[in-house]
Amino acid sequence: MTEDILNLMDKRRKAKGEQKEYKSIHRKVRRKCEEAKEVWLNEKCREIDTFQRQAPNTMYRNVEELMVKKKASSTGCLKAKNGEIIMEKDKILERWSEYIKELFDDERKEIEVVKGNFAGPPILKDEVRTATWKMKNGKGTGPDNIAAEQIKALSNLASIK
Repeated sequence: MTEDILNLMDKRRKAKGEQKEYKSIHRKVRRKCEEAKEVWLNEKCREIDTFQRQAPNTMYRNVEELMVKKKASSTGCLKAKNGEIIMEKDKILERWSEYIKELFDDERKEIEVVKGNFAGPPILKDEVRTATWKMKNGKGTGPDNIAAEQIKALSNLASIK
């Protein structure tokens, strides 16, 4: 951030009520930020170029700084339910397991399993014949590896007798 950008940001903050002026200043801020980033990147590249022969380790560190996205560092602590900070590893694990149990706690009533005969009404021969003729030819076989054409051929043989 340059002084010029910070001044423009301050000016933009003051112009919040006036939409046209705000947008104009906002565009200038974005343009200046892009220019500043370009200058910074060019400077970093020149720096990497000079370190190429003198200090290769520094060069690789600078390249990594440009290319690798930084991960958020873990502090190794967690807040308990009552708000106090937990630092011990075993207590952190306990808190996580407690959190997961609360997260997946199910308070619904248990579903009653109805036992009985679920056979339903008998299947009629006409229903089977109609379903067989409605099947499309040339489709893949099911888990029984029997093609629709085979079933239709068998039903034709049964009707001949």
